[in-house]
Parts: sequence; structure tokens; C-alpha cells
Amino acid sequence: MTGEHFVRYELDGAVAVITLDRPDAANAQTPGILQDLDAAWRRAEADPEARVIVFTTTGKHFSAGHDMSGKDPSADGRSLGPARVDGKIEATSYYDWETRGYLEYARRWREIPKPTIAAVQGKCIAAGLMLCWPCDLIIAADNAQFSDPVGLLGIMGVEYHAHTWEFGARKAKELLFTASSLNAEEARQTGMVNHVVPLDDLRPFTMRLARRIAQMDPWALRLAKRAVNQTLDTMGFSNSIAACFDMHHLGHTRALAATEGKTVVMADLERMKTAGRSA
Repeated sequence: MTGEHFVRYELDGAVAVITLDRPDAANAQTPGILQDLDAAWRRAEADPEARVIVFTTTGKHFSAGHDMSGKDPSADGRSLGPARVDGKIEATSYYDWETRGYLEYARRWREIPKPTIAAVQGKCIAAGLMLCWPCDLIIAADNAQFSDPVGLLGIMGVEYHAHTWEFGARKAKELLFTASSLNAEEARQTGMVNHVVPLDDLRPFTMRLARRIAQMDPWALRLAKRAVNQTLDTMGFSNSIAACFDMHHLGHTRALAATEGKTVVMADLERMKTAGRSA
């Protein structure tokens, strides 16, 4: 069975470029796409020619988050996502899938020893954050917007709950309490974004920065990255991510209990799903 492929890998000199190319769906993520992205990240990590990894997406928006349509054109017949029994999702299956398909992917991408850069344009919603947050650097176009409105679904934030580390405690609370968003400059002021550039210069700027980093000694880069990540972990980053993941699933379990395990599409969810189609 042949599916559609939305993930591209290319080598530009010493820079590996991973591209999610699903602009018609605002780069929404399916289980198949996430598995293909993980394969691309693994390829970049193992590629002896790649010294720096850049992650990009195509179209107006970086990513509208998880694809809630229930369809996965990228699956190639693979059995992906949580298992269902009589059409119902079970809490244990849901937990196991999100551990493998969301949390472990994000953690693995964060720990790749090569420097990584995400280039973000337009809207980056909910699970879209889990595509850029594991990267070492984030370059944002001046039209970028960052949000995690899953409080509308009764959940306290996406699976990789780095909000406090990325936004600061009070701004993280405000965003989660109000389901609001940060623009590119506000995100830069919190320290989440390294640079804000004009949209037309997003890729050129990102590639210039990647090539500059690629000229550094790979071993020094590897140790510098490890040192910063280890410092964050010593401060509690990895432990807090693990604990918040369990809180996330408390929200899922409550929703499954309330709906007897059936998938519910809420009106507020439509705003997340279709955000990439807005002007």
C-alpha cells in the first residue's frame, strides 16, 4: 500500500535540511508524518556529512499541530496511533502511543548531538511547538505566532510541556489560562526565539547561520550542546517534562471517561484545526 510522503531530506553542503511539506493542511501532523520525521532526524544524526540540522516547513504556516481528521495519508498501511476497541480509544493505549509518538520523539530530537535550528513562519499551534522546541535555536519570521490553546479541550498543554522553560512562568500561565498567542517579537523577548527576520529572509538567514555554525569544531559544538542541556536537566527540565506528561494524560483520561472513549470534536477544536487556512 502506497501512501503520500510529506517529509523531505536534503544535504546542502554541511547542513542537513529536514522539511515537512504539507502546506494544504497547514503542516498538520499525523502519526505517519511523525514517524517519517523521526526517520529523517535519525538520518541527519547519522549522516557523516551533516554538521548542522535545519528543520523547516512549507507554506503559510509552520504547523497547525495534530491532524484531527482521523485520516493518515502518510501511513503507508502502517498500524500507527492508539489502538481502538469497538471504535473506542482506551486510556492505556492512548498513553502508550503518546509516549512513543510524541514524548520520545521530542526528547530524542532534543538530544541529537549536532546543533539544530528551526525556522518558523506563520502560525505554530499546540503540537507545532513540539517540532521547534526540541531544536537548539529558533529563527522566526516576523509573521510568526505561537500558541497552545488545548485548554479548550480540558488539557493543560501539549505532551512536551516546556512552556515554563520557554516562556517563563507567568507568561506561560497567561497563555495557557487564556488560550492566547505570542507574536514573534514577544517570543524573542521571552528567550524562546533567537532572531526575528522578515518572512522573505527566513530561509536565507537560517541557512547563513547554519553554515556559520558548521564551520565550528564539531566536537566543541557537541560538548557545548551537552553542557547546556545537562544544565537544564540539573535544574529539573527532564523531570518536569515527564511529570507534566502524566498530567496531560490525566486530562485525556478524564475526557475519555466523560465520552466513554469516543472521539469528540469540539467547536473550539475547529479553530486549532483550521488555523492554517486563515489569512
